[in-house]
Amino acid sequence: MPDTLIAMIARFSIAGVFWKSGQTKIEGLAIDIVSGEFSLGLPRLSDSALFLFKEEYSLPLIAPELAALMAALMAAFAEHLFPILLLLGLATRFSAMALLVMTLTIQIFVYPGAWPTHGVWAAVLLYLMAYGPGWCSMDHFIAARYRR
Repeated sequence: MPDTLIAMIARFSIAGVFWKSGQTKIEGLAIDIVSGEFSLGLPRLSDSALFLFKEEYSLPLIAPELAALMAALMAAFAEHLFPILLLLGLATRFSAMALLVMTLTIQIFVYPGAWPTHGVWAAVLLYLMAYGPGWCSMDHFIAARYRR
């Protein structure tokens, strides 16, 4: 089985996981190719995301309202940016590393009992970090262009 096929499946699968999670944190913009949901608008943090970050994912040493706002914004941004980069195969290793750090943070501080799920995510992200996105990617195109 070609490594490029494995890398493409890994990129698209893990991107879908994080994209769908990011979509739960915002309102006003919905893009879901699988379910067919598509609406353009100005994205904003959802009330439910702010509630979760304030009540369930609370961070120590910072005012809950400020921590919730900052954490929810950073998470929503990361869960939209890095999956797009993975789909394009652009900055793949960096994007996989960023999502791995996010996965480890979730595992350690938020849902420590979810290690079977997070272990699968980590394995996919580690594969992408170790082997890259394959030849069907912007990273490969850029590297080939600069090799000449």
